[in-house]
Amino acid sequence: MNWSVSFEPLLSWVWTGAVLIPVALIVLAGLALRQRGALFRVAAFAALALALLNPVLLDEQREPLQSVVALIVDRSQSQDIGDRAAVTDRAVEDLQSRLARFPQFDVRVVEAGRADAADDRTETRLFGALDSAFRDVPPSRVAGAMMVTDGQVHDVPAQLESMHAPLHVLVTGDEDEMDRRIRFEKAPRFGIVGRPLDMTYRVLATDAESGPVTVRVLVNGEQVSVEQAVVGEETPLQFVLPNAGRNIVELAIETAPGELTDTNNRTIAVVDGIRENLRVLLVSGEPHAGERTWRNLLKSDASVDLVHFTILRPPEKQDGTPINELSLIAFPTRELFVERINDFDLIIFDRYQHRDVLPILYYDYIAEYVENGGALLIAAGPEYAGSQSISRTPLMSALPAMPTGNVIEEAFYPRLTELGQRHPVTRGLEGSAAEPPQWSRWFRLIDIENPTGEVVMDGPGDRPLLVLNRKGEGRVGMLLSDQGWLWARGFEGGGPHVSLYRRMAHWLMKEPELEEERLTAEGRGMTLDIARQTMSEDPGQATVISPSGQTLNVTLSATSPGLFTGSVETDEIGLYQIGNGDLTALAHVGPINAPEFQDTVSTTEVLRPTAEATGGSVRRLQQTVTGGVGVPNVVPIRAGGQPSGRDWIGLQTTNDSTLRSVSRTPLFGGFFGLALLLMAMGSMWYREGR
Repeated sequence: MNWSVSFEPLLSWVWTGAVLIPVALIVLAGLALRQRGALFRVAAFAALALALLNPVLLDEQREPLQSVVALIVDRSQSQDIGDRAAVTDRAVEDLQSRLARFPQFDVRVVEAGRADAADDRTETRLFGALDSAFRDVPPSRVAGAMMVTDGQVHDVPAQLESMHAPLHVLVTGDEDEMDRRIRFEKAPRFGIVGRPLDMTYRVLATDAESGPVTVRVLVNGEQVSVEQAVVGEETPLQFVLPNAGRNIVELAIETAPGELTDTNNRTIAVVDGIRENLRVLLVSGEPHAGERTWRNLLKSDASVDLVHFTILRPPEKQDGTPINELSLIAFPTRELFVERINDFDLIIFDRYQHRDVLPILYYDYIAEYVENGGALLIAAGPEYAGSQSISRTPLMSALPAMPTGNVIEEAFYPRLTELGQRHPVTRGLEGSAAEPPQWSRWFRLIDIENPTGEVVMDGPGDRPLLVLNRKGEGRVGMLLSDQGWLWARGFEGGGPHVSLYRRMAHWLMKEPELEEERLTAEGRGMTLDIARQTMSEDPGQATVISPSGQTLNVTLSATSPGLFTGSVETDEIGLYQIGNGDLTALAHVGPINAPEFQDTVSTTEVLRPTAEATGGSVRRLQQTVTGGVGVPNVVPIRAGGQPSGRDWIGLQTTNDSTLRSVSRTPLFGGFFGLALLLMAMGSMWYREGR
C-alpha cells in the first residue's frame, strides 16, 4: 500500500494560472500594505486555489518484482574429468534448493559449454550464456550470477560493463591437480606425397617435470616412428607423406602416474597430400580426329605433365627423302620404354599398332611395368582388330581382352552397364540417367571376347565398350572406340567426354577418390559423416569407435548407386575410428586441438579479476565429511551492500514493482470543498464589512 497526493486541475494549467495569479497579486498587496482582513484574503485564496487544483489522494496497490539470478552451469567436456560432473550436479542441486527459500529471486539455470552437432567451436563460453540469461532483464532487477565451472573459460571479457551485480564463481576440481599435454608448434597444411615433411611439436607439463618423454608418431592410424622429446622444448619431426588427399598425423605420449587425464596426451594435424605433377606418355599411332581430344584434355589438366608422340613416318615408309631434310624427330624408344619407363604414371596407346617402331622386347617391358604398378590405357581403333594389333605382341599378357577381328560400323548410344552405374569412373555421368542417354551417338566399336575386369560401358548388342581391370599391382583400361571426339566436337549435342576421359586417366593412376571400394569419414561440427563407395548392393553397417573407446554401429543408406552414407551426432571431441568390412578410416570430430583440452587443470585465477571487479567472489567447492559439497550460504542483500563473506555469498534485491490497482479520493471535492470555500469567502466578507 502506497499513499500519495496528485493534482488534477479542473481547468488547464494556463487558465488556472490566469485565474490565480491576479488574485495572488491582490492578496500579496494586501499583506504588504497590512490591510485589515489580509489573512482572511489569504485563506480565501488558498481555498480557491485548492478548489481549482483539485488535490486527489491516491492509494496504490503494488506487487514487488523478483530479482533475477543466473546460475550458469559448465557442461564442457573438461567437466567430465574425474568427479567434476558429479560435484557440479550436487552443487547445482544444493544452490537451487537454497535459492528456492527466497521468493524474491527468479532463478534461471543455464547449461553452457557443450557444443551442439552443428557447432564446431568447443570453447567453454560461459559469458555468452550469461548475457543470454539477462538479455530481457533491466539492470535494476539483476540480482547477480553464479557460475559452477572448472575455471577454464575462454570468453572472459576484459570488463563486464553490462553487469552491476556480483558474480560468484564456484570452482570444481582439486587444487593440486597435475597434467601434461602435447601440441604441434609448426604443422603445414599441405605436403608433397613421397617427400619428407618437417614439423615441430612440444610436450608441456603443469608441474616442474623435466627430462625425456617417448612420443609415438602415427600417420593415418599406422605408427611410423617413435621419437624422444624433452618436456618444454620444441622438438623437430620429419616423416614422408604417404598418400594424396587428407592425411591425419597423430602424436601420442604415455599417461604419467597421477595425471589428470590422457585426453590431451595426443594431438593431431591434418595434412593434405599433393601429388607432384603426374607424368603421362601419350603415343598416337597416326594422326586422326580423336588425337587432339586426348591431347587437349591432358594439356588442360594442371596436375599432368604430358609427353606426346605421334607416329608420322613409320619405318616401312621409304620415299627416298634425305633424313636431313625431314622436319621430324626420331622416336626415342629406348629412352622412353627402357630407361625412363618407370618415370611415367600412365602410358596411353592411342590407335597404336605394331609397325616395328618399338622392338618386340619393349612390349614385354611395358607388361612388366604394368605388373609392377604402372598404368596403361588402350584407346582402340580399327587397328586393334587387324593383323598388326598390339594384342599380338608380348603386351597381350597385360591386356584385359583380345579382339575378335570384327569392327562394328553402326550408330549406337554408349550406355552404362549395371556395374558402370556404381563404378566411380562412370557413376553419375551427365546424361546417363535418361533413355536413350542425353549424349550423341558413336559409329564404330571394336569387338572383343572374354573380357576380364569390369565392363562399365557397352555398345550395340551389349558389346563391351569400356573395360577397366587390375593387373598385378597396376591397372589397365581399354576404350574400344575411337569416336569420343564426336562428343568433344558437339555432334548431336556432344557428351561428357571431359568427365569420362579424366576419370579414366585418374582411376588408372590410382586417384583415391575414384577407388571402387572406399571408406571415408569427416567431422562436421559435432557430427560424424561417413561415406562408403562400393560395387556391392549392401555394404552393411559401419562400426565407429569413439575417442573414449565406446563402440557404436551406424546404418549406411544408399544415396546413389554405389554410394552409401550415414551420420551420427557425437558429444566427444577427438579422433574416431571407422570400420566397414576390410576398410578402415579415421576422422576427427570437433576442432583440431580444441582449446577445451589445452588446459584441463582447474583454476581460480582465470575468473578472479572479473568476479572481484563486480564485487563477487571465487572459491573452490570442497567435499564435506559426509560426502556432500560445501556450498556457501545465499544471503539477500540491498544494492551497494557487502556482496560476500567467509561462508556466504550475497545477491541483490530490487525495489522495482508492478502497479496492480489505484484508488482515488478527492480531497477538495463535493460538499466539503464547497463548504470550505464558502466559509473562507464568508470570513473574508465578514471581516471586510466591519
